Amino acid sequence: MPSTLIKNADVILTMDQSRQILRAADIRLRDGVITEIGPGLRADPHSGEEVMDASGTVVTPGLVNTHHHLYQNLTRAVPGGQDALLFGWLQRLYPIWARMGPEHLHVSTQLGLAELALSGCSLSSDHLYLYPNGARLEDTIHAAAEIGLRFHPTRGAMSIGESAGGLPPDSLVESEPAILDDMIRVVDRFHDAGEGAMCRVGLAPCSPFSVSRELMRDTALLARDKGVMLHTHLAENDEDIAYSEAQFGCRPGQYAEDLGWTGDDVWHAHCVKLDAQEIDLFAKTRTGVAHCPCSNCRLGSGIAPLRQMRDAGVKVGLGVDGSASNDMANLWDEARQAMLLQRVSLGADAMSAYEALEIATRGGADVLGRPDCGRLAVGKRADIAIWDVSGLASSGSWDPAALVLAGPRQVRDLFVEGRHLVQDGRLTTLDLPALIRRHGDMTRALANGD
Repeated sequence: MPSTLIKNADVILTMDQSRQILRAADIRLRDGVITEIGPGLRADPHSGEEVMDASGTVVTPGLVNTHHHLYQNLTRAVPGGQDALLFGWLQRLYPIWARMGPEHLHVSTQLGLAELALSGCSLSSDHLYLYPNGARLEDTIHAAAEIGLRFHPTRGAMSIGESAGGLPPDSLVESEPAILDDMIRVVDRFHDAGEGAMCRVGLAPCSPFSVSRELMRDTALLARDKGVMLHTHLAENDEDIAYSEAQFGCRPGQYAEDLGWTGDDVWHAHCVKLDAQEIDLFAKTRTGVAHCPCSNCRLGSGIAPLRQMRDAGVKVGLGVDGSASNDMANLWDEARQAMLLQRVSLGADAMSAYEALEIATRGGADVLGRPDCGRLAVGKRADIAIWDVSGLASSGSWDPAALVLAGPRQVRDLFVEGRHLVQDGRLTTLDLPALIRRHGDMTRALANGD
């Protein structure tokens, strides 16, 4: 792979170990890795190196999305679910999702990852917990490979249907032996544990209200045996807490600890209702959290204790969550919302724009077990977002690097593993208008009951 030299960036927000901010500086990328960073780097005229002028830009690490349900892009703003709380929203959408199949998952994943790429995201997880009509996890993995984003899919599952006291319809649940067998299959086939991996697979039973205690425990044992990460939803809203106390006789944090769901290889989505004892547990065990502020607002779940988690040392990243519960997938929106919610609840000095960006980059990479990503430093992966601060959104800003306060919401250029995925605001790896047309056709068919 030929090298690329990014020249003359106004500001580089490195998010490295010392959180350096470099001005009038350059970055050299070679073979998927950052090889040099600093002012005055010179191009080698005999190397065939591509030189990109980054004047008028702020450069950051690629943003990291720690929680999504990419299949849900086909069910945004569904009537009857727009104003529902979590459980009612799920019950409205389950029957629609049951009509999907492999092509729905493939196309919806591509559209969702394209949307993320244009918002500057270079690494995304995905939580796929239903497999209707022959769908499989690789429907999303192949879609991500075609887009070119770094991907951390998780093999989710639901095993307790309505007839057994669960929330999902019986048609969407699987037997637990079949779930475990398929978890082994997808990890063995698709998981890459190496540095710079483009695809790592996690294991992710959907939630405490849709799987058994036995499946949660068995999945944790399997994940440790395979050396992969664990993910689920936890403590999302008051209904979630009430269910845990009624069914398990304890709060969600205790439930997680009892079943082996704490540790450096675990991250939980939402955690809006964690109490002080649970925050302390997560900090001590290095358990991660995917904070999804827009979704939590959309579903009326509440304001997560982000400041308290960060102060305690809990690893926290941002997640856009499924587009049916957020309706858009832009990590800048999540970073800004995270900052604003903490200020609303705790005061204007509760969180800075720079800390919000750190959570969106380095924080998310750490949650996903990717210290090779989320920061700009020699030897780290060449996942780089370049933001044009010469336009309307940044005009008048005294601090263009404070992007969360005043800056563009769409990336100018995005490199993933040194490859140029977004160039001058356009996705380079597929025909986006054609994808949008196909996605729209599928959405209309689902809305018409087809």
